[in-house]
Amino acid sequence: MLKAGVLGAGHLGKIHLRLLQQSEQYELIGFYDANPEQAQKIVEEFGYTLYDSAEALIAAVDMIDIVTPTFAHFEVAKQAIIAGRHVFIEKPVTNTVAEAEELIALANTNGVLGQVGHVERFNPAFKAVCDTVEKPMFIEAHRLAEFNPRGTDVPVVLDLMIHDIDAILSVVKSEVKHISASGVSVISETPDIANARIEFENGCVANLTASRISLKNMRKVRFFQRDAYISVDFFEKKCEVVKMKDAPETPGDFAMILQNAEGIKKQIYFDNPSVPENNAILDELNAFADAIQHKTTPIVSLKDGKKALEVALQIIASFDN
Repeated sequence: MLKAGVLGAGHLGKIHLRLLQQSEQYELIGFYDANPEQAQKIVEEFGYTLYDSAEALIAAVDMIDIVTPTFAHFEVAKQAIIAGRHVFIEKPVTNTVAEAEELIALANTNGVLGQVGHVERFNPAFKAVCDTVEKPMFIEAHRLAEFNPRGTDVPVVLDLMIHDIDAILSVVKSEVKHISASGVSVISETPDIANARIEFENGCVANLTASRISLKNMRKVRFFQRDAYISVDFFEKKCEVVKMKDAPETPGDFAMILQNAEGIKKQIYFDNPSVPENNAILDELNAFADAIQHKTTPIVSLKDGKKALEVALQIIASFDN
């Protein structure tokens, strides 16, 4: 078992502590949090071992799980990597692309692995169809959330939209060509609503909308590709695949047939892939353990985290253009 420690014991950090303790691939050694009062409350409630510094925790583990505020990611990850520890870093990977690039270089030099917590890659609905998404040419994503003061210190792009950015980059095998976007600040000092249009070199276009002042929660992405439409509901953990194939000469009585202006007939097929229940955060942590043990590239590597951050920052920069 890999010895694991958690840096940062806020809302998400407490979830990571619980799941690492449950995991059969990790031995939870303890945690450190910069807020001594909060840290002591967690010790009293859950009995986890509290370390008196990040340095002491890093020295005691094989893998460090970084769930601190984003501004602290780089320094603690750098410290852990130089000490030869594998690092799991919550999204976004760092504050700047330059910081992410430095972590990638340090990880390569020190022979350690890093994974970024883009948890939607482990959402069972997305996993059920990701292999079906082949050369999508238009993608539409909506990620709407009811207002929550937590996270409003950063733009909605880094808070919410970055989930969809990473998922889209993972299936569109092409470089980004152009980005245009708009953002509106309603209640926060940073944009609460944003829309972005990402154009890729291969002609694919992705239209993303994110809001954290919605009246309801929604996390949906739709992929349109040649002869197929694929829908993923991250929130409800449901998915749907609609495919079109050349219609047979004698279709069944209940077959759905479309005919275009040229007389070509297509039959529509509906598929609802099986979506097994899972805990996506536990799955991503266990997947990282597998990568460490087998010395393979993590499913969401530091490079993947850098790419998502790069696009997110380009979207934010285009707000002023």
